[in-house]
Amino acid sequence: MKEIAAFIRKEFRHIFRDKRTTLIVLIMPVVQIILFGFAISTEVNNAVVDIVGDTSDPLVSEVVSHIDGNKYLSVGEILPTPSRAEARIKDGKAKAAVCFGSGFAHDFTANGKAVVQILSDGADPNTAQTVTSYIKSVLQNEQLEISEKMSGKKTASFRPNVQLMYNPAMNSSYNFVPGVIGLILMLICSMMTAVSIVREKETGTLELVLVSPVKPFWIILSKLTPYLVLSVINFSSVLLLAHYVMDVPVKGSIFLLSAAALIFVGSSLGLGLLVSVISKTQKTAMLLCGMGLTMPTMMLSGLIFPCESMPLALQIFSDIIPAKWFIIMVKKIMIQGVGLQAIAKELTILTGMMIFLLGISIKKFKTRL
Repeated sequence: MKEIAAFIRKEFRHIFRDKRTTLIVLIMPVVQIILFGFAISTEVNNAVVDIVGDTSDPLVSEVVSHIDGNKYLSVGEILPTPSRAEARIKDGKAKAAVCFGSGFAHDFTANGKAVVQILSDGADPNTAQTVTSYIKSVLQNEQLEISEKMSGKKTASFRPNVQLMYNPAMNSSYNFVPGVIGLILMLICSMMTAVSIVREKETGTLELVLVSPVKPFWIILSKLTPYLVLSVINFSSVLLLAHYVMDVPVKGSIFLLSAAALIFVGSSLGLGLLVSVISKTQKTAMLLCGMGLTMPTMMLSGLIFPCESMPLALQIFSDIIPAKWFIIMVKKIMIQGVGLQAIAKELTILTGMMIFLLGISIKKFKTRL
């Protein structure tokens, strides 16, 4: 028994000797339960819904107030035309719009029926379906209350005419393909780069390379180039499969989409290089990439759950995840067919992240060498 106890103590010493491993083993479960507890939600909270119509009409005003009173919805702007509402949805400023016709109140009072048009962003079919169902529920409850006041009957009704922009067939591929592209590029660039460099550290081959007359910058570049090439190949193959097999359209510029992908690849390579600098073993590198990069990318980038539904603290944290901005750009270019001006914000943020991550990683890599 003494020998077994000695082996157990020895194993505990090995675990707690490495501070990074200790941090991962003890702190990461706490981080995971927070992420899973707050980020995973099928609900869509604070979805901005624009209104098209004459809100001075008492009937329209009452419906709008009930939409704004729903805990999942928030009324955005009052717009004069549906085209303005479509533009705001395209820019990502609203999730949906409810359009009341000029004769809405008259039709409802005279005929007991009135058409309400609901515009929703089909580029994210899951969110679009959820937001639309919330709006329909509000309209259904409202029409029962109003019809009882007017006629004492429950035969009158609003007839929602739902228009899903960009994805009328509700194809789920439109939602997950941009996220999968981002996840694949992140895994190849970050994890493979980090593990390969740390493996050379462990085997001692990195020291042999460093005694050569080649400058450290070119050594780093030579190590990153193969993963850059592999990322381009994978990006091309996934894009071809998505378009020709899954019928996901590419409405925007291929050049613009490729440029966004290259910038994201650059930021991912910077992350992988940074992980390789702070990791002493392949095990540590794998854990940091898996728990510190892949998990946040899946949970907080909008790949699975909308960022708008997360608590404010997690929304702020998600802003520092490069994949979030890349996924937004891919959706806008592929599904909505927008140009450079519409993705200028996301492109600028991602470019800044790439320059910062590559700069600090190369500097620290040279210092550690």
